[in-house]
Amino acid sequence: MQIRELSIAGVFEFVPPTFADNRGMFASPFQEQAVVEATGRSMRVAQTNHSISSRGSIRGVHFADVPPSQAKYIYCPRGSLLDVVVDIRVGSPTFGQWDAVRLDPQECRALFVPEGIGHSFVALEDDTVMNYLCSEGYNPGREHGITPLDPALDLPWPKDLEQQLSAKDLAAPTLAEAEAAGILPQYEDCLAFYDKVRVVHA
Repeated sequence: MQIRELSIAGVFEFVPPTFADNRGMFASPFQEQAVVEATGRSMRVAQTNHSISSRGSIRGVHFADVPPSQAKYIYCPRGSLLDVVVDIRVGSPTFGQWDAVRLDPQECRALFVPEGIGHSFVALEDDTVMNYLCSEGYNPGREHGITPLDPALDLPWPKDLEQQLSAKDLAAPTLAEAEAAGILPQYEDCLAFYDKVRVVHA
């Protein structure tokens, strides 16, 4: 498993080996030991999510209150998507910055997104499937969003796609508005939570 930390600390890309023959292909996108090796923590799975999106569909930017928020492990078994993470942790050295990775079933890349990081993606083709493992179940009272069209963030949405967004995501505040409203996670709270869930070796 190849592992790379993105420009936002705590977000990791995983690329598993793939094995192809005349029958097709096999890969293991999620391997707990690789997550422990990269992040120092295991990936508790409380819920799995599965979405199908048409070309140009943008979902996010979504996040949840910390603690406990929701860590995510994301991969794309069909179609292709551009996955975008945004550092929305107030006080973080990279606050307001983003990074992006293309996910598709050819390379089986996956992303680990820790608590307190905003997450969004755009489907690059029709019938794109996203699967993700979540460390906590969905809690609507603690879920929030930032508009993916925030001009200050200038997220890397391809210009050749006709964008489709939910009414909820279109109405979401900008990063600055969310910060002023006090709904963004605090960096220090996130660090304290990461320490709490870290694997302790004997």
